[in-house]
Amino acid sequence: MGVLVEVLSVTVIVYFVVLNLLYLGFTLLAWRELVRYRHSRESSPVDEVFRSPLTSPVSILLPAFNEEAGVVDSVESLLHLRYPEFEVIVIDDGSTDGTLSALRTAFDLVPVRKALQTEIQTAPIRQTLFSRKHHNLWVVSKENGGKADALNSGLNAARYPYICAVDGDAVLEQDALLRVMMPIVDDPTVVATGGIIRIANGCQIDRGRVTEVGLPKSRLATLQVVEYLRAFLVGRVGWSALGGLLIISGAFGVFKRSVVMEAGGYSVRTVGEDMELVVRLHRHLREKAKPYRIAFVPDPVCWTEVPEDLATLGRQRRRWQRGLAETLWTHRSAIAQPGMGSLGWLAMPYFILFELLGPFVESAGYLVIPIAAARGVLSAEYLLAFLVLSIVWGSLLSISALALEEISFRRHPRSRHVARLALYALVDNLGYRQLSNLWRLRGMVDFLRGKQGWGTMHRKGLNRSRDGVPRQEAA
Repeated sequence: MGVLVEVLSVTVIVYFVVLNLLYLGFTLLAWRELVRYRHSRESSPVDEVFRSPLTSPVSILLPAFNEEAGVVDSVESLLHLRYPEFEVIVIDDGSTDGTLSALRTAFDLVPVRKALQTEIQTAPIRQTLFSRKHHNLWVVSKENGGKADALNSGLNAARYPYICAVDGDAVLEQDALLRVMMPIVDDPTVVATGGIIRIANGCQIDRGRVTEVGLPKSRLATLQVVEYLRAFLVGRVGWSALGGLLIISGAFGVFKRSVVMEAGGYSVRTVGEDMELVVRLHRHLREKAKPYRIAFVPDPVCWTEVPEDLATLGRQRRRWQRGLAETLWTHRSAIAQPGMGSLGWLAMPYFILFELLGPFVESAGYLVIPIAAARGVLSAEYLLAFLVLSIVWGSLLSISALALEEISFRRHPRSRHVARLALYALVDNLGYRQLSNLWRLRGMVDFLRGKQGWGTMHRKGLNRSRDGVPRQEAA
C-alpha cells in the first residue's frame, strides 16, 4: 500500500509540474505573439480591410432557441456592424418562448418565399421571413433540432462565401467582423478565424452596443472574467501560433462556407459542435494535403452573458467537458497519425492528457497527497511547500494573463476594476479551481454514461445597466 501511495503521489506531482511548465510556455508564446499582433495592427489598419476589394461578403448566422431576453439586442448589434457587405440570418430553432414574436415586432418581419438549398439535411423549415426595415436581415423558422442543426439550416440559406456563426445572446463590437476577417484578406489559405469572447455582465449595453465597459457585481462572474482572459489570451493565442487551434468559440467564428460544406457541416451528434467542426476541418484538409490555416485573432470582441449562479455555471461546464470528450473520442484515430501534423502530434495528445484526464488526476491528487503525507511518504513540510508553490504559481499565471490584457488592449479603463481583477486572479486557485474541477469530473461521468442534450441556461438579457436594472427604451 505504501509503495502504491508513493508512486501515485510522485505521478501526480510530476503531472502538475509538467502541466505548469506547459502553461508557462504558452504564456511566453502568447507574449511574443501579442507583441507581433500589435505591430501588425499598426501597419495594417482596419480601414484598409473595409476598403479592400479582397474583403469578401459574409453571411452571419445567429441560431436562437428561447433567446427572447437578448435576441433583439444581438441582432441590432449585428445590423450595425461596420462591414462592406453582409447579411444576417437568424435561425429560430423551434423556440417555445417569445423569440420569434420579439423579432417580428422589432424588425417588421413578413413571410416570403425563398428557395433554400438542401445540401445538408436538417429539421423541417416552417417559414422564411424578411425584414422590411433591414433588407439584409432574414429569419428562418424551423422545427427544433438543436444548435448544430440550426447552424446547418443557416449554411443552406447563406448566399456568401464566408459564414460567421454568432450566439443568440452575443453582442459584437462594431468593427469586430472587419478585424476577424483580416487574416482571411491577408492569406487566402485561412479557412477559419475566431475572435475573443468577453463578459458583458456589468457592462452598460444600449440597443445592442456596449456603451461602457464594467465589471460584474457578481463574484462568480468576475472570476469568469479572469478565466476567459487566461483561456483566450494565453491558450488560444498559443495554439494558434503552433497551428494546433482545436476550438473556435461557437459564440463568434468565421468559416469558409465551401470547406465547411465539403466536411459535412456541423455535427448534430455532439454538444461541442464548435470544437468538433474545427477538429474535423483540420483532418479533412490534412487528408487532402491542402495548405490551410485556422487562426485566432485576439482583438475582435464578442460580448456575451455568463452565468451568475453555481447551478447554471455547473451545467455549462459539465456540457463543455462532455463536448470535449465526445470530440476527442470521435477523432481519436488522428492521434499520432502520419500527415496529421500539429493536430495529431501536439494538440490532440495535450488535450487528452491535460484537459480530458486532468479532472481525474487533480482529484486523485487531493486524495493521494494528504494520505502520502499522513503515512510519512511525503514530509508535511514538503507537502506544504508544494501546495503553496502550486497556488502561487497558478496565481502568477492568472496575473500574467491580466497583464497581457492591460498591455495589449486595456479594455478596462478604470484602475479600480483592474485592481479588483488582479485580486481575483490571486485567489481563483482557492476554491474556484477546485469547483471547476468537480464540474469537469461530472462532465466526464456524463460522457461515460452517454448523456445527451444541452440542459438549460437562464439569461437575464444584455440590455442592462451596470446595476442589472433593465434600461428603458427610448420612445
